[in-house]
Amino acid sequence: MATITNPILPGFNPDPSILRVGDDYYIATSTFEWYPGVQIHHSTDLANWDLVTRPLSRKSQLDMRGDPDSCGIWAPCLTYADGLFWLIYTDVKRKDGSFKDAHNYLVTAPSIEGPWSDPVYMNSSGFDPSLFHDDDGKKWFVNMLWDHRVRPLLFAGIALQQYDPEAKKLIGPIKNIYQGTELKLVEGPHLYKRAGKDGKPWYYLLTAEGGTGYSHAITFARSRNIDGPYENHPLTYIVTSKDTPLNPLQRAGHGDWVDTPDGKTYIVHLTGRPTTQKRRCVLGRETAIQEAEWRDDDWLWLKNGSNVPELQVEVPGTFDEAKYWAEQRYSFEAGKPLHKDFQWLRTPETERIFSLSAKPGVLRLYGRESVGSWFEQALVARRQTHFSYDAETVVDFSPVDERQFAGLNAYYSRYNFHYLTVTAHSDGQRELLIMSSMASHPDGKLTYPAEPVSIPKAGKVRLALTIRGDKLQFFYALEGQALQPVGPVLNASLLSDECGGHAEHGSFTGAFVGVAASDLNGTAKPADFEYFVYRPVRDASDRYDWGAR
Repeated sequence: MATITNPILPGFNPDPSILRVGDDYYIATSTFEWYPGVQIHHSTDLANWDLVTRPLSRKSQLDMRGDPDSCGIWAPCLTYADGLFWLIYTDVKRKDGSFKDAHNYLVTAPSIEGPWSDPVYMNSSGFDPSLFHDDDGKKWFVNMLWDHRVRPLLFAGIALQQYDPEAKKLIGPIKNIYQGTELKLVEGPHLYKRAGKDGKPWYYLLTAEGGTGYSHAITFARSRNIDGPYENHPLTYIVTSKDTPLNPLQRAGHGDWVDTPDGKTYIVHLTGRPTTQKRRCVLGRETAIQEAEWRDDDWLWLKNGSNVPELQVEVPGTFDEAKYWAEQRYSFEAGKPLHKDFQWLRTPETERIFSLSAKPGVLRLYGRESVGSWFEQALVARRQTHFSYDAETVVDFSPVDERQFAGLNAYYSRYNFHYLTVTAHSDGQRELLIMSSMASHPDGKLTYPAEPVSIPKAGKVRLALTIRGDKLQFFYALEGQALQPVGPVLNASLLSDECGGHAEHGSFTGAFVGVAASDLNGTAKPADFEYFVYRPVRDASDRYDWGAR
């Protein structure tokens, strides 16, 4: 056993669902509007995790064009039964206002790498669905219920219904089995079955409550019958940071548990690591792990005896710190797929926004809609997984006017980004222009932190940025020249859930950095990027990255 430092999945990786098959562990996390959908990481030791697949990767499975920010894929549930991996998830089409348009689906695969099936539609009565495989062969589907009338609760409880795998549909009556506690906002249900000390089975129901912000919690309950009634754990909330505001792991909630081959139990849960006095989680909602234990009362408890998550936890494996701190230099080769670290927004029709074969050795982006479009924008980016880092690229782009621009983008949502662009005057003179959207919800207006910088009409431009905690600085260089700063130091903490347009209970992703291109003339002007570098930096401003994570 070795001690690791949480989180185990740093950066935007929320709503974990964990599964063990033999000696292999898998965690599925939400991806929201980022394509392809659902991240699944693999580990054999609970310390080191590798991204192995994003299963929702084709149009027949997922098309999120038009899904607003922080909609799309919510709260996947990954299980294994009958020789198949089963993945349940929600595609949310609307989240603001009184209504939620949340459609729940199931896909299956014989192996974690696929091939993953086309989706089976389940229902749309609420989000955060989950599938439980009982030992009598029956399969049960649960999801939170949404009541737009608020009679008496908006989050109306947990609905239970049987799933028929032969008919591929839900069957039989629907029963509301659990309405949560006074913390309210009950969601994220998972069902389990486990024998008690007397040999009789208990059904356990784990849910999330309190919203996904600083009042978040994992609520735990049990019953002798799958349809209840359910009694709450003696602590009610078995993981939460809501009463410990100085704990380094905040927003703790929405979790799942797994047993190791040697009989230990671990809980994985959502967490956030706020920075600045305004408690902004730039890295978004991450996944942490806690050791737990079953006691003689047939309840699961954190091993530390409380319900407060710990920063350091013992797990079977030893964390590979060198890999975490290694520079990532991404090249673009024809005939090879885009590196797995990268995602894009919403669309399954990748040929319309980028190509690795149009010009050998570059990533070609086709300028489409404006940055922040909910339909078709050319933005290819990776997660920010460190509080301090450098990023750079080289772009070859020849805009004809101000409606064509491409460059380096530190992005959270349509309302929050900092974007160093190569663009042009109406007379074709190229210039560098910084465009920022600084917590601009609901109007979405841009700010321009610096005067534009004129550059030659032709030639490649090197673009770079540094982030040190909450400070972002852009740089540029012409061919044969050294990097020089452009514009003022910007506020990087604005790229956070707490500034994502709707504050902590309405924005759910995390900061990304990558390359982007727009052509508001509609001519799909291409921009070619030669490489992309992401370089983690150990910095004293990063209070969580000192020494071993």
